[in-house]
Amino acid sequence: MQMIQQRFHQARVVSCRQLACPRVHGMAQPLVVRSANNGAPQTAEQPSTSTGAEVDLEKEVTKLTRQAAGTFAPRSSTKQKNPAVKGSVLYDIFEYQSWICLVAGGLLSFNIIWPTDEPSIPRLLGMWSIWMFTIPSLRAKECTAKEKDALNILFLLVPLMNVTLPFVWKSFAFIFTSNVIALGAVYWWKGVWKEVYGLPFAYSGAVEAPATVARDSGSSDGAGGGSDGSA
Repeated sequence: MQMIQQRFHQARVVSCRQLACPRVHGMAQPLVVRSANNGAPQTAEQPSTSTGAEVDLEKEVTKLTRQAAGTFAPRSSTKQKNPAVKGSVLYDIFEYQSWICLVAGGLLSFNIIWPTDEPSIPRLLGMWSIWMFTIPSLRAKECTAKEKDALNILFLLVPLMNVTLPFVWKSFAFIFTSNVIALGAVYWWKGVWKEVYGLPFAYSGAVEAPATVARDSGSSDGAGGGSDGSA
């Protein structure tokens, strides 16, 4: 009788094990599938098409403006190193000169200084002050690579705006304000506000680029980096 009970008990244990094994294997399969899928989402780390298009567009704009500015903008006539390096007195003179000219141009274009009831030469000079004085003064000092690219873009963009915007609204103040907005936007896009002036105001894609100094040395893309006579 005891032998029969022991065999019956062994048979139950074996049957239970056989029933439990498919469950274990069935539960283990999803784990294998999950572990296999963990290595699959590698495509999510790859750059999207829109990001690649933005990078290509930025490269094309930088290349075009660099060539155009190197052709038309004034540049150093010698191959000597630009003496207006950061921390020097000459660097500070060009820096302050650029922003003082911007403020003076705003006062003229808004008809605050030498007010007139009709269009006048002072108001016209104030409208063009950013392109005639501010941008050349900023280009005359030693610039980082991103700052030089931003100034190259502004050297071409500002006159285009000043010629076309009068067809929209013939206002000196409106055109000058548009130039100021363009300057701030291009500096934001290139990350100049953060890199040069330490302001937390920069396009996220521009902050990752390394900060390098643009050497003029008579190169084709180094317009106005040395002794800019117009500054």
